[in-house]
Amino acid sequence: EKCEMVDGQPECIQETFSTCWLAGGPHYRSFDGKTFDFMGTCAYTLTTICNPDPTLPAFSVEVKKKEKENSKVSSIGSITIHVDNVTITAVQSENGIVRVNNHRSHLPISLFHGKLRIQQKGKFLLIQSNFNLKVLYNWDDHVVIKLPATLSGKVCGMCGN
Repeated sequence: EKCEMVDGQPECIQETFSTCWLAGGPHYRSFDGKTFDFMGTCAYTLTTICNPDPTLPAFSVEVKKKEKENSKVSSIGSITIHVDNVTITAVQSENGIVRVNNHRSHLPISLFHGKLRIQQKGKFLLIQSNFNLKVLYNWDDHVVIKLPATLSGKVCGMCGN
């Protein structure tokens, strides 16, 4: 929930999210619920704002995929999140560590007075922004991206709009 002023009165409004995930390397589920498999081994944008707009947050979530050893299936080598002027990268082989603007850092991390929080939740890395972008990554083969429904239709990438 989030609280807003409605007709001069504070009201709690249920916030809804759209979810996209990438699992096991080639399996995707887009924000609109479509599932597909894609084996590519390159860098891909999972989600970003389609058309730059000063009223919308500037962000992107990218994944670098590599060929899994002794397999024809691709796996996640790293995930990179850009929010404003910050770049956060989590590399598969660096469990518990992220790179913030190319500096290796241990968790938890809070940036811009809490507007961007990076922490570990169980086996997952959790990145949360003040505009309710949530990215979960297990330092292996699973990524979950949650966006507020207010951004529906305004994002592009493998996760769709």
